This record gives sequence, structure tokens and C-alpha cells, in this order.
Amino acid sequence: MIIDIDTFKTVKALVIGDLMIDEYLWGSVDRISPEAPVPVVCVEKESHALGGAGNVINNLVSMGAQVLPIGTAGTGKAGQMIFEKLEELGIETDGIISEPERPTTRKTRVIASNQQVLRIDKEIKKDINGNTLEKLVSIIERKISGVNLIIISDYNKGLVTKELVRHTVELAKKYNVLTLADPKALDFSKYEHVSILTPNKKEASLAANMDIKSDRDLFAAGWKIMDQVKLERLLITCGKDGMVLFEKGKEPYVIESKARQVFDVSGAGDTVISILGLGLAVGATFRSSAMLANAAAGIVVAKVGTATASVDELKQVMPN
Repeated sequence: MIIDIDTFKTVKALVIGDLMIDEYLWGSVDRISPEAPVPVVCVEKESHALGGAGNVINNLVSMGAQVLPIGTAGTGKAGQMIFEKLEELGIETDGIISEPERPTTRKTRVIASNQQVLRIDKEIKKDINGNTLEKLVSIIERKISGVNLIIISDYNKGLVTKELVRHTVELAKKYNVLTLADPKALDFSKYEHVSILTPNKKEASLAANMDIKSDRDLFAAGWKIMDQVKLERLLITCGKDGMVLFEKGKEPYVIESKARQVFDVSGAGDTVISILGLGLAVGATFRSSAMLANAAAGIVVAKVGTATASVDELKQVMPN
């Protein structure tokens, strides 16, 4: 099935997840520090981008989709930047709750000669409190009737709790909306009954408590997760080895990677779940949507830093 990418602009997606700021310090290295055997990076420029669930938002917006974000932001500089970045994209921010005791996660990457040499994370991992949960569920309930798709982008920073997922899935079933979740927690049980789960191979290995050394191991882990999490569909991404689709009652389907070169895999999972969700939202099959998502991932891993694919880039590589 050929997917009409231009129809993605008709999709309205609810994105629930951990919003972050990705900070990049770009520079060059021409000497080693006399204080320690480490390179000295002369910073030439700085840039900031939405990270975490914000990268899912960027991927959806790059395809022309309308996005309604649900999450939290701190009250400091990084938190204010979350609101500013969303507003620059023309996105409503009334689904973002400010929590003074929950600073916004900021990941600082030092890039020298187009290679990442260091990453510094500033974050606090704790579950949202009951008051915040209640507010978020109320917002989701208010917005869900107008959306075609829900993406849960879990970066394990405390926003995506079992209770929040349960409420979301219940509402999604009531309004017949697809829910896709990108997991980070080791215990996948909190994602029970989502429409599709999209772990990578390492996450699947840990969740299934199995070493994955062969396709046979991978298939066994996939079916185990399907059974444990009560899923109808599962997609396991395997980096340079592509991805594997699992559907209840069908044999696993392997899709080979489309990446020609790999510079940076950060954010590739966000691209996969975004394009997969868009394909399904416009009526494409699971297999066709996954193949398009795989092609999109091949585009973004060839770029430095957390990146997105454009509509034109995706049209050039889309599978027949």
C-alpha cells in the first residue's frame, strides 16, 4: 500500500510525555587539557531544541500534523524555553503544567568536529504527584474527542506513570483512538493494552528478561512481551538491523534497515513512532506504516544531533 504523505497534515495528535531541552555546544578541538587527559573544546556556537517527547512533536510537525502536547515543565529557564519553542511551532501550550519542584530535564551535548564528545544531564526522576495526575487526566479527557492519534513518549522521568497510562488507554478506547507508546521503564506492565508498543531491542531484552542473540531469541522475546503486556501489535526496532513487527495471529515480519550511513541514532525512536502513528492515523496498514517509519529512521540517523525528516526527504525514499 502506498501512503499519501500529504494526508499527514490532516492528522491531529495528542502527545503525552517527558518534555526536555536538548542543548548543543558546537566547537572544535586542537589540544589536550594540561589538567587531565581530556580534549579542550573551544565552543563556537550554542543551539537549543525540544527534546524527549518534544522530538516526537518536532517529527509530527515536520510532516504537517497538528499536535496537542500533554506534560510538565519547570519554572526555570529551561521550562520557559519549552513554552517558547512550542509557541514558535504554533502549538497550544495549555496542556503543559508547570511544577516548581520538577525542573525541566536538560541534556547538554558537546559536539566537536561533528562528533559528540560529552553529554551532561540535569534532571530529577520522580513520579508526578496526585494533583498533577488529576489535572493531566482532565486535560486529556477534554482534548481526546478531537484527535486521531495518541503517542505516549516515555523517557522515564516520572510523568508517564501506570495510572496515567491506564486513564489514557481507557479514554482512548472510549473514543476509538489509537495509542502508541515508546517505553523506557523496565516493567512494561504499565503499558498494558496500548494499541502498539515500540521498544528497541535492548529494551525488549530487558523487559523479557532474555538475552537476544538471534532472530529466534528476538521472536521469543517479542511474543513474551505481547503476552505479558496484553498487546495486539508490537514493533521492536533493531538499529542497523531494521525492525520486526509482531501482530497477534501472524508470523513476525522483518523489515531491513534503510540507513545508508549512521552519524547519530539519538531521536531515531521518536521518528519511528511518529511516522508509524501518522501512517496508521490516515488508514494505512501496520506493515506499510512501519516500512515508511523505517525509511524515515534511515534519514534521521544520517544527520548529526536529534533530527527530523522533511516531507520531501521522505517522499524520495518512501517504499513502493
